[in-house]
Amino acid sequence: MKKLALLILLLSAAFQFQARAISYTDSVQIATHLSPLDSLKQELKLTQYDSLKAGIYAQIAAQYLKFDTITNKKIKANYQNEAINYTMLALHGYSKYSDTLGMRTCFNNLTKVYRSQKKFSQAKWFILQSNTISRTIDDKPNIIASLIELAGIKMDIKDYSLAMRDLNEALKLSVDNHYAATEAKVQESFAFYYSRTKNYAKEALALKRRDFINDSLAKSEKAMLAKANAQDTVQSKKKLMAMRKINRSVSSKRIASL
Repeated sequence: MKKLALLILLLSAAFQFQARAISYTDSVQIATHLSPLDSLKQELKLTQYDSLKAGIYAQIAAQYLKFDTITNKKIKANYQNEAINYTMLALHGYSKYSDTLGMRTCFNNLTKVYRSQKKFSQAKWFILQSNTISRTIDDKPNIIASLIELAGIKMDIKDYSLAMRDLNEALKLSVDNHYAATEAKVQESFAFYYSRTKNYAKEALALKRRDFINDSLAKSEKAMLAKANAQDTVQSKKKLMAMRKINRSVSSKRIASL
């Protein structure tokens, strides 16, 4: 009787395991036929741990943040609202676990949506939060990026004097830290500023500086690539010569042994 009961338990456990395996396989197969957005929402339903949900909320928000590729106004507005909704959910989760980098990403995304909706007060507030986090951890590239965005918002509301202040700080940080690619972006923002203020001579000068920096970076990258290829060629030749030397040595030993 004991053996029979044990056998029944083992068979029951085997059937349950098989059922779970089939269920998991079916869910995977279903997920492969879902859109990325639906797949993420399905994953969210299956996630039990709050610590993982913030990241999924952020990924769902990222799908809705593609609203700028949509031409239909009604669908675009829906995407913007959903982007805000899921980003807020992600922000709540990140703040609960003191994930400052996750929070900063949320602040940047909320800035994007609110600026696109011309809700400049909200956009300005969120980019300032992003800027504060970057300054706290001394993340200079992201300080500069937030200053460029902040300047853009201030230009949207025609607050040109404060926009210039942000751009000057961004330029100083990029020059002092030798961020050439970032400096090119700052120069492009200066060009936009001068275009908005109808100073077309300075706009042309800023664009000329941007193009000069980008050309210099392209030439530098090309030279580095050529150098790396040359070094690879030299190393390949050395390896080939070493292999030939070894082969000759092995052949000589074989002949000697004969």
